[in-house]
Amino acid sequence: MNDGENNIMSYADQLFISMCRDIIDNGCDTKGELVRPHWPDGTPAYTIKKFGVVNRYDLTKEFPALTLRKTYLKSAFDEILWIWQKKSNNIHDLHSHIWDEWADENGSIGKAYGYQLGVKHSYREGEMDQVDRVLYDLKHNPYSRRIMTNMYVHQDLHEMALYPCAYSMTFNVTKKPGSGRLTLNAVLHQRSQDVLAANNWNVCQYALLLMMFAQVCDMEAGELLHVIADAHIYDRHIPLIEELIIRETYPAPAVRLNPEITDFYEFTRDDLIVENYQAGPQIKDIPIAI
Repeated sequence: MNDGENNIMSYADQLFISMCRDIIDNGCDTKGELVRPHWPDGTPAYTIKKFGVVNRYDLTKEFPALTLRKTYLKSAFDEILWIWQKKSNNIHDLHSHIWDEWADENGSIGKAYGYQLGVKHSYREGEMDQVDRVLYDLKHNPYSRRIMTNMYVHQDLHEMALYPCAYSMTFNVTKKPGSGRLTLNAVLHQRSQDVLAANNWNVCQYALLLMMFAQVCDMEAGELLHVIADAHIYDRHIPLIEELIIRETYPAPAVRLNPEITDFYEFTRDDLIVENYQAGPQIKDIPIAI
């Protein structure tokens, strides 16, 4: 940990270190059990896991990016725009290669992620997809307790290259005493998470989504509650995690959006502004279970 004079650590670092230590020390080991994932060499990919991990991030205090190692925020922002704004299921609309291994010869990942958010549904107010329904309710019915999305559609699972991991967002609006603006909060529901490869990536993505929705609805971004049903560390990741969580830490970066954007569909990768992001070195060539 940081032994400097100020001993400043971002809250995301504190939470991540505590979560990883708890999983390794107190989690359930699946070694020898019947598991689906495997390593590219065919070896079963066992994990140490915890059920029902719940983490809370207050965006009014700081942006929840790790400093133990850098999270590529521009790429995370690009992927969340790909899913939620472009509502795409084709990797040719994405600027990174993180989905390449799941795409078919045409670049499609099937009826997954962005595809589900782009499907039109009939409501009393007319036809809308899930994203437009959220934006409509935030602007017209902000105190509704029904503002949520769901990408885990059972009838389409067989046509998805990968079942959604982070599959649902539930939005909830509050108001601070004396404030002239509403506060937008959200719960991210995740059925499964590879803690080393994806934890902070998902946290930062959905923090950015919350910030975008709040901005275009003239609200303040409040709390992101992250609920993970199965938070796991793969057996081959344990030494990497052990090294990562004893690294030096730094203050959280300053992360903001272009304040001139008032339409969710006008955000681009260039509208993300990241300042003073100091972090440890990347972990290269993380083995990914398939």
